[in-house]
Amino acid sequence: MSAKAIIIGATSGIGKALAIHMAKQGYKLGLTGRREHLLHSLQQQLGTQTCISVMDIAQPQNAIAQLKYLIEQMQGVDIIIINAGIGSCEPDFPLSGELETIAVNVTGFTGIANTAYHYFAQQRVGHLVATSSIMSLRGGPCASYNASKAYIASYLEGLYCRAYRDGIDISLTDIRPGFVDTDMAKGNGIFWLAPVDKAAQQILSAIEKKKRIAYVTKRWQLIALLMRFMPFKGFVRLMLGAR
Repeated sequence: MSAKAIIIGATSGIGKALAIHMAKQGYKLGLTGRREHLLHSLQQQLGTQTCISVMDIAQPQNAIAQLKYLIEQMQGVDIIIINAGIGSCEPDFPLSGELETIAVNVTGFTGIANTAYHYFAQQRVGHLVATSSIMSLRGGPCASYNASKAYIASYLEGLYCRAYRDGIDISLTDIRPGFVDTDMAKGNGIFWLAPVDKAAQQILSAIEKKKRIAYVTKRWQLIALLMRFMPFKGFVRLMLGAR
């Protein structure tokens, strides 16, 4: 029997590429996104059994209702992947951009992750996957982005602790991409920019192996070690030099 998975944020970038690879592997998919026409286009492109739901996780109560509806339509799911996210790094550093990032990456993420956890806890098994970032490891000039990704990583770790304490077979996978060739990767000459198709293949491999943490692409594990142990002032100079 084919596994069933929901991808939150499937209409572009990593989410879309992941949906294409999972469909080829025979997964039954539920796809969400803010833009209905892109959802319908992807559904037609996949040419396989899919359910779709328009969802904006910045509106958490509506998003939670749509997730529950999608689970019901699919008659249950095995995997829920939270890929939706944004980042603000505007030169003038407006509060509006910071609050928008928090609304999606923190509040919206929490609503979906908490709902998914309770669903899996009720059935005593499941797999929750979310995309944080290599930037979750430390702060940076895009303050709300780094902080919100750190929140995602820490929240997933907290859910792992709860599942372990309660003896529930819930797998938690934290996907930590470096730079991937999507609309979110802006600028010229970006360091180790990975093709989105390669990133999606590695993410699917990490999901199927039920890894707790996966750096994408794999070489970013080296950068993660450097970021963890580099002295603060050296790290600040590195981050500012990378801009």
